Amino acid sequence: MKEINYTHYFWQDEVLRLRSIQAEDWEGHYYNRFDTPARRLLECAVELPPTITEAKKFAESYSDFDSGNGRIMFTIESLQGENIGGINLNSIDERNGTFSIGIQVDQDFRGQGYGTRAVRILLRYAFFERRLHKFNDCVLEGNEPSATMMKKLGCVQEGIRREVIYTDGQYHNLILFGLTKNEFIEHERLRETL
Repeated sequence: MKEINYTHYFWQDEVLRLRSIQAEDWEGHYYNRFDTPARRLLECAVELPPTITEAKKFAESYSDFDSGNGRIMFTIESLQGENIGGINLNSIDERNGTFSIGIQVDQDFRGQGYGTRAVRILLRYAFFERRLHKFNDCVLEGNEPSATMMKKLGCVQEGIRREVIYTDGQYHNLILFGLTKNEFIEHERLRETL
């Protein structure tokens, strides 16, 4: 097989690349399920204990963008091919032009900007290729890394949904963030001039 030339490839930046989930990615999903604090922030709940069967089924059902449920799932990998985590485009409303993004960065790679880079790639795709207009997302109160990432991307805190998530024995707020296509363009323009 010929070596791939990634020089002008849309789905990457200088550090990472997004690719389709492959069946062999089950292992990363499986091991991430043991990180209860991170999974609680992502899923807003404690999940049942992970199983290898579930992890393999997950990877198989989302491999090659075949899920059919409207969620477009990617694996995040370094340019050297190391698996960094997963990201997805979801809650796509074509009529109103809105969408959301879900992301989990593996524990060893957190706090290094990989999540922000991966979301930026998906935002470019959603805004400039899918013609979507508004990114909406929410962060569980106390999830400071995700809130910080939203702000780095130029998202505006639009509100708080009070006491709507019950986990860890108490009710928690959801912090609502939003970003329009024009706000993204302006934020990227300012970022490039710095």
